[in-house]
Amino acid sequence: MNTLPQQLANGLLLGSMYGLIAIGYTMVYGIVQLINFAHGEIFMTGAFGALTVYAYILPDGTSMVVAVPLMLIGGGIVSVLVAVGAERFAYRPLRQAPRLAPLITAIGLSLALQEVVRNFYPGADKDRSFPSLDGSHDIGSVTITDADIFLVVAAIVCMSGLAWFVRKSRTGRAMQATAQDPDTSQLMGIDTNRIIVIAFAIGGFFAAVAAVSYGLKYGNIGYRMGFLMGLKAFTAAVMGGIGNIYGAMLGGVVLGVAETLASAYINHIPGMQQLGGSGWANVWAFCLLILVLLFRPQGLLGERVADRA
Repeated sequence: MNTLPQQLANGLLLGSMYGLIAIGYTMVYGIVQLINFAHGEIFMTGAFGALTVYAYILPDGTSMVVAVPLMLIGGGIVSVLVAVGAERFAYRPLRQAPRLAPLITAIGLSLALQEVVRNFYPGADKDRSFPSLDGSHDIGSVTITDADIFLVVAAIVCMSGLAWFVRKSRTGRAMQATAQDPDTSQLMGIDTNRIIVIAFAIGGFFAAVAAVSYGLKYGNIGYRMGFLMGLKAFTAAVMGGIGNIYGAMLGGVVLGVAETLASAYINHIPGMQQLGGSGWANVWAFCLLILVLLFRPQGLLGERVADRA
């Protein structure tokens, strides 16, 4: 139990990363009823965009205080462009098609983005080293790194900014209206195509923030990094209530904490010694999702609603 505070901190940090990615899933689904399975690869392209800025644009020896904001801008630009391009050229032509068509397209786009990065980015067929923040700080029995601080601050700023944007701005209110009834919103003068593009762009930028945080924390990135992180983030979005941006962040935190605690402590339960450790983390994460879907299928903050006609 002496390690419990540290494990809780680790879970909150991991959950914050899941939550940032999950917001992209939940915003897109809330507006166009589309599960964008290529969102994990948008996260991945953001990481490589940030690495491009650091490795090929900034001069050697650039301070991380200067480099990190520029990497964030570079990664954000790449992720937003990929997300908006996917919406314009892959999803918009299929908006009136049966739901299975855009779902299959999203899976195909995911695989295509992986292969493009693997084949055309220098050295991407193996994991690439990413600049990391190595400083650490002790708060009681909890140790956090500079990368952890960056992640927490970024998550708080992004979530607070999004909450203000959705509640207070004219565009945010238009997003809420489009999510409730896109046809009526269009009749009332709202440019729903523009609103959908903005939703994809915000999700892409949040994915880039998570990607930079991932690289700074773990010190390497790879072209396959988006698959599992995207799947976990989708799990978090479903767990919190798909379509609810606050639920996405809550689902991410719950998933991160549950995954960390299960990895650390389940093997101490008599008869379950073989079921603990990091190798079982993914198993317990998806077991938690199954339990949530069994007992509260609408998610932790979701509401039961009828299917849109």
